[in-house]
Order: sequence, then structure tokens, then C-alpha cells
Amino acid sequence: MKCNQCTVADTKVIESRDVHDGQSVRRRRECLDCTHRFTTYERVEQPQITVIKSDGNRELFDRHKLLAGLRRACEKTPVTSLQLERLVSDIEKQILSCGEQEIPSGQIGDMVIEKLSELNEVAYVRFASVYRKFTDISGFERELLQIRGQQNSKQQADNVSTP
Repeated sequence: MKCNQCTVADTKVIESRDVHDGQSVRRRRECLDCTHRFTTYERVEQPQITVIKSDGNRELFDRHKLLAGLRRACEKTPVTSLQLERLVSDIEKQILSCGEQEIPSGQIGDMVIEKLSELNEVAYVRFASVYRKFTDISGFERELLQIRGQQNSKQQADNVSTP
């Protein structure tokens, strides 16, 4: 592994540990030349999934692109990077478990919306506004009404299950 500071290829592993429920390995490395420390991740290479965009174009699934969109939706919220990594990993597992080589982007968007609604309401509405292409305030209002309806249903279910 090359040092990202001086590009010398001679580095040593200082520490290794499993992350993302054993799906990848995090390694702390040190350059033997300049002593710069950096982190690398190893993950099992998964089959390549093609995403069918709404305009019919196809592109390879890119977890980093999904993560970047989620980071934008979660700016200035208490959602942590670790939570976002887990969310993306969960979605990636869900996509791979389908067993299909191609998946519509809308299906991925629905998965994201579902998980974000559980994680943070503000991030959910931000993501939904882009994903569902809100053009006016009524789109936000419909989404907020849906959130309130889900909250009320959950509260009623909790009240029924509590003796």
C-alpha cells in the first residue's frame, strides 16, 4: 500500500479491526519512510449491480455517490457518519439480496426514504424533496402530513401494546 503523503510503497500495518459487522476491515498503517499514519479499508468485492435511471440510462451502483447524497441531506443534523455508513451498507445488502443484476433507481430511492424516515425526519424531508422532485410547498406539506400520520399510527400502536 502506498503512503498517501510521500507515495512510498513501504508501509506497515499498526492495527486492524473488523467494521460494518465484519463486512470490511479497517487498517491503520504507517509509512516506514516518512512515518505518516493513515487508514485504509478492505471489503469483499461484490457483484456489480447496474442502476436503471429514470431516463433509461444505466450506470453501475456507486455506494459513494449514495453516501454523498445522504451526507447532503443530513447536513446540520445530529446524524453521524457511522449511522450513514450503516444505512448505506444496509441498502447495499438489501440490493444484493434481491439477486438481480439490474435495479431501478426508484427502488433504491424508496429504500433510502424508508430508512431515513426512521433515522432523522429533517434529512428524510430534504432527501424526499430532491428524490420526489418537489416543485412547490405543497409537496413538502404532503410529505409532512405523511410523517405525522406515521407518527400517530406508531403512538397508537405503542399505546395498545402497553398494558
